[in-house]
This record gives sequence, C-alpha cells and structure tokens, in this order.
Amino acid sequence: MKYFTALIHRDDDSAYGLTFPDLPGCFAAAEDWAGIPAAAAEALDLWFEDMPDTEPASLDEIRSREDVKAEMAAGAVLMPVPYIAADTAIARANISLERGLLRAIDETAKARGMTRSSFIASATRRELLGTS
Repeated sequence: MKYFTALIHRDDDSAYGLTFPDLPGCFAAAEDWAGIPAAAAEALDLWFEDMPDTEPASLDEIRSREDVKAEMAAGAVLMPVPYIAADTAIARANISLERGLLRAIDETAKARGMTRSSFIASATRRELLGTS
C-alpha cells in the first residue's frame, strides 16, 4: 500500500480543501475533519483512473517545496493518505477466524445482501483507509 501526502487547508466558513502536491490536479473537499479520509480516498481513486501509476514523493520532498511551505505558513497541515490501487482480479485466501466472529460476519453480510467475502473486503478497506 502506498501513502500520498495531502495538504489540508481551510478558510474561514468553508469546507476543508485537500490537494496532493505530488499529484497535479488531484483535489477534494470535506465538510468536516471526519470526512477527510473518505474524500481523500475518492480523490486518489479518481485521479488514478486516468493517470499512470506513480510512486509518492517522500515527506521531506513535499515539505521542501516552496508552495507547500507557503500553505503551511498559512495554517495548512500535511496528512498521509493510504492508497489501495484498483485491481478487480479476485484472489482466493484461506483465513482463520473465531467461530463467533464468523457467525456475526455471516449474519451481518446476509442482512445487508452481501457475501461473506464482499463484507470482509468492505470492512477491511474501511479499516485500512480510515473511512466510515
């Protein structure tokens, strides 16, 4: 999993704005701080739909940029954002879980109209990306 650095800023009476200094044109907005992880993940997914895979710049590289220094001097903060590359190929995995947990997963997945696998994948993605 790769981590890209987001530059987060907020003007008075506005949403949080996110840009990714090493990904030109990749941006997002979130109404509140709790919405930042989901907005950032969506922005990365959309950016990589049309752009080639790239390695993230290091935090030191990001911090040394004059535009980033100026934003941070004005109150912006940096945040690492995990990115899971889209790869729809299915891979089989054999995992072991407590029986009670497996029953709870199966009951919840069934109630939501999901398979066990899709439920586990969805829950894992939310946990890794910090989204709700």
